[in-house]
Amino acid sequence: KNISDFSLNITDCTQVVVPEEVFFTIAAVGILENLLVLVAVVRNKNLHLPMYFFICSLAISDMLGSLYKTLENIFIILCKIGYLTRRGDFEKKLDDAMDSMFILSLLGSIFSLLAIAADRYITIFYALRYHNIMTLRRALVILAIIWTFCAGSSIAIALFSYEAATVIPFTILFPLMMFFILCLYVHMFLLARSHAKRIASLPTSTVHQRTNMKGAITLTIFLGVFLCCWAPFVLHILLARFCPHNPYCACYMSIFHVNGMLIMCNAIIDPMIFAFRSPELWSTFKKMFCCSR
Repeated sequence: KNISDFSLNITDCTQVVVPEEVFFTIAAVGILENLLVLVAVVRNKNLHLPMYFFICSLAISDMLGSLYKTLENIFIILCKIGYLTRRGDFEKKLDDAMDSMFILSLLGSIFSLLAIAADRYITIFYALRYHNIMTLRRALVILAIIWTFCAGSSIAIALFSYEAATVIPFTILFPLMMFFILCLYVHMFLLARSHAKRIASLPTSTVHQRTNMKGAITLTIFLGVFLCCWAPFVLHILLARFCPHNPYCACYMSIFHVNGMLIMCNAIIDPMIFAFRSPELWSTFKKMFCCSR
């Protein structure tokens, strides 16, 4: 808030304000959509596979992002009507808890995407040994490690967010993980054709290869949407930390609410990708809504 107030004094850019009603609507839709994904996976035993468990992890991350913005808007409204103060000890602890939830959402999304990418990689290049390599138990262990690490990191970053030694690794982690996933993709697509020729003699190889590549394309869409929705906010964090007094940086920071809305839109778009790219999941949704067998 202090940076935003100062920015208005050094730039002619008008602060873009998004009404709370818009945030509430987008957050509610995002939470409901991702909740539907979780319920669908739980109800359909055919979806009890490592890939869908990793997708559920991504859905939980999206829900946390939407829930964070909902709680933040509620607290802002309570401050405006006088039930909360902006500088109280309780409010500071509340703010740290919400910041921790936000960071947990970001880290959970990054590592869930990484887990999905690794799962697709194993599916394509180790198709015959996939079920031995990526068992359900190992998938659950991987998710437990991911969320334990993300929870610990989010608490540490929220508590020491004013230290440059904390902000820098956090902001570097985002492009670093994205670069790693991108390298995995390049390797995946470059070797996919040669791998397909190698197993062309197998009766079901064509079908499996087509299905696996479809999963890789779905993950590419996930990654593209994630970058478009989260990168502007990560850039905002960097500018707010390293050049808050620069007029150009301040002008970019005037669209803070728009960047926050993009994050929440990510929680709406991801379940739509789940539904349209997965026939099994789409079929489960139709059964849930139509109450048919």
